[in-house]
Amino acid sequence: MKQFDIFSWQPAGWPEPHPCVIVSHPDRADRKTPVEVIMCSRKRATRKAEPDEIILDETDGLDWPSICKCDLIHSVSRHDLKQSRGAVAELRRAPLVRTLIAAHGWGAVL
Repeated sequence: MKQFDIFSWQPAGWPEPHPCVIVSHPDRADRKTPVEVIMCSRKRATRKAEPDEIILDETDGLDWPSICKCDLIHSVSRHDLKQSRGAVAELRRAPLVRTLIAAHGWGAVL
């Protein structure tokens, strides 16, 4: 498992698995549990992303353009992540990180 890999994860109480992106530090993603992820929608995006969201698509391993929520980071056991979907494309990694920083208000402390 690596940072920016995309897997399927089904949180407790959710009717079906959703794509999620590993956002943990590379050392944690490589060998520790839990890992940190952000969730993406299973449904096709029908609107533009809000400031705290990013859209990933087939280039990243998803079935279609999907909205990913960057304002909530989930802690997940690596053993609960199923079906590798792909990885965030190199060109989208920096925008994803910028969106994570902005969505949490961390930019103000830099």
